[in-house]
Amino acid sequence: MEIGLCICLSYNVLVKFFIVLISFSAVLYPLFVWYGRVGGSLSLDATLALNVFPAFGLLAFAVMWLHVVGGAMRDALEKHFNFQKFVDLSSIVVLVSLLFHPLLLVAGIGVRNFGLVFDYNDPKYIWLAIFAWFILVGYDVLKRFKKRDFFMRHWETIKLISTIGFFLTFFHSIGVGTDLATGALRYVWFFYGVSAGVAAIYTYGVKKFLKRG
Repeated sequence: MEIGLCICLSYNVLVKFFIVLISFSAVLYPLFVWYGRVGGSLSLDATLALNVFPAFGLLAFAVMWLHVVGGAMRDALEKHFNFQKFVDLSSIVVLVSLLFHPLLLVAGIGVRNFGLVFDYNDPKYIWLAIFAWFILVGYDVLKRFKKRDFFMRHWETIKLISTIGFFLTFFHSIGVGTDLATGALRYVWFFYGVSAGVAAIYTYGVKKFLKRG
């Protein structure tokens, strides 16, 4: 009995360690790539905001990826972690990142020069970011009213729309992200996108079909 208990505990510890390792790696690797590009030029001057703003975009997307993929595996994860608590806490990171990402960009180039963002990038990727921003920030606001009858009845639809916002950020980042233009991170980002797509199909399609069966 004691041997079996020890094996079970060891297995649970290993699973938790693996989950934590994957989660931290998924978030920190994009930031590591970003820092490798700008770390040597970070200084408290006019260029700081422009150098730092991409990091918040990478951070927001990586954490949202954990939400989407983790949501598909929620039943299994709940055996080892309080997944909802993780989502609640990490959603603060997402919201702060979503706010600082565009704010630092505007601070770096100036409000009057914001049109340059459209001039130097394919406009459709900028519009994708704008639509995604309103969807994702709106979702975070609506969570405060989740317990009201109307939102309770339509919460799955609201979550689906927020997931669409996540995929809009994926295409935005692939289209204009400096750190995603070349190198290994670009392929990692495609993995994030494809795996999130599979997870979303399972969560909003396959899983619901299986429950009905």
